[in-house]
Amino acid sequence: MHTLTATLDVPGARLHHEVRGDGPLVVLLGTPMGADAFAGLADLLAVDHTVLTTDTRGIGRSPVGDPDATPTLATRADDVAALVRHVDPDGARRPVTVLGSSGGAVTALALAQGHPDLVDTVVAHEPPLVELLEDRDDRHAGEDVVIERWFAGDHLGSWRAFLANAAIEMPEEMIQMVFGGEPDPAAQADGDFQNAHLLRPTTHFRPDIDSLRTGRTRIVVGIGRDSAGQLCDRSSRALADALGLEPTLFPGDHIGFAEDAVAFEPVLRSVLPGSG
Repeated sequence: MHTLTATLDVPGARLHHEVRGDGPLVVLLGTPMGADAFAGLADLLAVDHTVLTTDTRGIGRSPVGDPDATPTLATRADDVAALVRHVDPDGARRPVTVLGSSGGAVTALALAQGHPDLVDTVVAHEPPLVELLEDRDDRHAGEDVVIERWFAGDHLGSWRAFLANAAIEMPEEMIQMVFGGEPDPAAQADGDFQNAHLLRPTTHFRPDIDSLRTGRTRIVVGIGRDSAGQLCDRSSRALADALGLEPTLFPGDHIGFAEDAVAFEPVLRSVLPGSG
């Protein structure tokens, strides 16, 4: 599968992005996960779709002009809009679908609010919309612990706090294997930017429910079957309830799209425009 790799200059950043295939446009978007996390799913979809993946500004291969500036959700949405217009300047690849997962799902919702005529369907997979939860104050306090520990140099402790706050259970040996040891320079830089500039804006975003209800963009709320009881399961269900939607269950957990793209892809295809 041929992949076109390029960059796009936008105000304040240079966005790394990858394009595969041909057909209706599907954007696969994560935050802080970059393009690489979606490579397997992108390859599967590219047999009959144009698939766009990207690294969020400040993460991976998308450098920013001012590393001390915090991008707003509107800025993150504008980045995606600029990429869509760049890849599909004349609208020939409509309908456009954005699958956003985790923080990318929050960006996708902001895109639907800010650019309602650009995107036909947003699949919001497990957005951490903490503001929709009754225990939002406790969860935000938990995020503060994550950030404080990270910048104190206790990276393992920061990840422990993150997992606890998200109600994600993981065996001790796996925690040590995945998060133990010092991060390499690239992971350190991504962790620094995530904790300084992405985590709080993502979880403090409150979607405009009326705008999403009445806008032309169709919203699909996705939840991992194995995510029951986790923070993103609860926040996704709160979003679905507010929009009057029945959530779509996907295989796996919060990162099911990366862990088993082959199982994830058919469910995603079932909610793409024209699938029914």
